[in-house]
Amino acid sequence: MTVLQEPVISLILPLDREGIMRIIPKRPPFLFVDEIVDLEPGKSAWGFFCADPSCGFFVGHFPGNPVMPEVLILEAICQVGAVSILSSPEFEGKIPILAGIEKAEFGRDKVVRPCDTLSMVVEKVWQRGSVGKFQGRAVVGNVIVAIAMVKFAMMDSP
Repeated sequence: MTVLQEPVISLILPLDREGIMRIIPKRPPFLFVDEIVDLEPGKSAWGFFCADPSCGFFVGHFPGNPVMPEVLILEAICQVGAVSILSSPEFEGKIPILAGIEKAEFGRDKVVRPCDTLSMVVEKVWQRGSVGKFQGRAVVGNVIVAIAMVKFAMMDSP
């Protein structure tokens, strides 16, 4: 007889910040995902980040012309990917590591400003063991602000 076990992580959608922090090892002020509204564990995820004007990076990037740094947009895409990968039972309790950026492009027509809502969609392209690749895009309104092809590796938690 097989005994069914309750999953350690509850995947009732949408996931708020508390639910996200139960899955990924990121914490404010370096958490750039506020909500996950669609999730297929280990395969894909769709999440949002509201660019709060009080975010510290807006103060220095750039004074008088606040813009979310592109590297943080890429980090937000990676965090949504981490939610997808780490919600898979296979990687529960692991730590995702950025193993490479195969391709990243940032919007020429739109930047992320205070009060913008950044929407990120991530889909796994391939995975072999604890290494894989996902593609992601970040959008504000209907305008793409970033696309990326990112490699990841999983490591044991200390």
